[in-house]
Amino acid sequence: MREGIHPKDYRLVVFKDMSNEYSFVCRSTVQTKETITWEDGKEYPLVKLEISHTSHPFFTGKMKLVDTAGRVDKFMNKYKKHYSDRTE
Repeated sequence: MREGIHPKDYRLVVFKDMSNEYSFVCRSTVQTKETITWEDGKEYPLVKLEISHTSHPFFTGKMKLVDTAGRVDKFMNKYKKHYSDRTE
């Protein structure tokens, strides 16, 4: 194994799933500007996630449409004409 290629500045970081407010603490080297006070009263760096194991369809068994920034609406509006031709 090569020496000196792994980072040494691991610390506890809070990862928060923004779709369902689930949070967990894990060791990481990720850099972030935001912090959060955890259940133990200490302040930790915060990383916001769009999706985690608590909201991902593979782990939950439910298909859920995650629409960030209205992408689905933009697509439907762009191709509305094509869909309306097929339904007639």
